[in-house]
Amino acid sequence: MRKLMNAFFVAGALLFTANIANAQQKLAHLNSAVIIDAMPEVKKAKETLEALNKTKTADIEKMINEYQGLYKQAQDKEKTLSEANKEVVGKELQTMGANLQDLEKRITDARTKAQQEMETKNAELFNPIQVKADAAIKAVSKERGYAYVFDTANQALVYWDGGEDITNLVKTKLGIPLTATTTPAPAAPKK
Repeated sequence: MRKLMNAFFVAGALLFTANIANAQQKLAHLNSAVIIDAMPEVKKAKETLEALNKTKTADIEKMINEYQGLYKQAQDKEKTLSEANKEVVGKELQTMGANLQDLEKRITDARTKAQQEMETKNAELFNPIQVKADAAIKAVSKERGYAYVFDTANQALVYWDGGEDITNLVKTKLGIPLTATTTPAPAAPKK
């Protein structure tokens, strides 16, 4: 019985010590979306993506216009169909139909390829930005001695009471000027 009591006291002391250690850990929160949107690299990346999107859209629009022109030609040719020229016009319409199907497939393939290229370019441009922001967040967290930093941008956090918002500290670490338009992190509902 005495050994059991000693075991309870030791377990209680360990639990009490763990609670004290946890109480001393510093917590903070930030909004990574505000940080990343303020980075100058983001503006450049968005401009590059917009230019690529315009180019791809223009290419696809040309193909669609070609398709519409060919379709109109087929409709006009179909109006000239009569018993006298049924065989000749029928063959021409079949050829136009095959061309329309081929062009439709090329348009679909071009859209798919453009989407893939946009996704690849997006990752190519924004992954280094995310890595840079993550490195700054980790550096500020270590410098300030935070045990946990919550990101309110991903809305995974549903409650916090206090803590320090380090969004501006990370922006400063990245060399981003602080402006009056910086929006604070939204307050999470308290439970």
